[in-house]
Amino acid sequence: MSKILSQKVKIALIQLSGSSADKQANLQRAAQFVDRAMREQPETKIVVLPECFNSPYSVDKFREYAEVVSAHKMSTSVAFLSQLAARHKITLFGGSIPEIDPATDNVYNTALIFDESGALVDTHRKVHLFDVDIPNGITFKESTTLSPGAKETCVPTPFGNVGVGICYDMRFPELAMIAARKHSAFAMVYPSAFNTVTGPVHWHLLARARSVDNQFYTVLCSPARNMDSGYHAYGHSLVCDPRGNIIAEAGEGEEIVHATLDPQAIDDFRMSVPLYKQRRFDVYPDVSK
Repeated sequence: MSKILSQKVKIALIQLSGSSADKQANLQRAAQFVDRAMREQPETKIVVLPECFNSPYSVDKFREYAEVVSAHKMSTSVAFLSQLAARHKITLFGGSIPEIDPATDNVYNTALIFDESGALVDTHRKVHLFDVDIPNGITFKESTTLSPGAKETCVPTPFGNVGVGICYDMRFPELAMIAARKHSAFAMVYPSAFNTVTGPVHWHLLARARSVDNQFYTVLCSPARNMDSGYHAYGHSLVCDPRGNIIAEAGEGEEIVHATLDPQAIDDFRMSVPLYKQRRFDVYPDVSK
């Protein structure tokens, strides 16, 4: 069986506190944690930041903090993350930031992915917007100011392909299925900010479901919980293996989560439970086609 993950790879998840109103302070805080992660485990090759780490996670702030995302004329956050990736020679999943498209004036919640040279290799605009009204829970409507993305995203790394979603995208299994089947991804990475209502109910369940359904790793990176901010993130950044086991997990506060992704774990589970040979696309459609 050919390996979709070429070798063992170390990953670090940076669980930062909920972003302040000071963008530069947010960026510097992220750099401090990435620097620390690399000092702790210098062999780390993949680093992940949380959703909307550089700005407040608030529908009335997205447009104010939005930047034009370009690989050629880099904005403040894009240039900062590019330099951070190049300095440490890592593949950096730079969380997500509010993006504005100058051609349409639309604002997106956009994940940025950089290679080891600091090049911006791809972006993912959040496809499924978080519009919910939970009785006695939370009301939040991203579509008030955000537009939805229109593509699935899978990026190459030196170790294999990785699918990307953002937070609410996790609740829809199709993006992960496409990454696994169409692009042979070894992992799905979700910068996310589940809240203290939805997190305890479905955070772990969804990570385990995406892993077991696709027999690959699922990586969730959340902001730390900050009860003084307007949005209370759940925390609990985690890595789930192909069998649905949580192999590394943060608590609620600021923390760095280290884990090792092992190709043997993928191969062994796919050999013992051969879903890829047993799917019945004569009965139901293949969403990856």
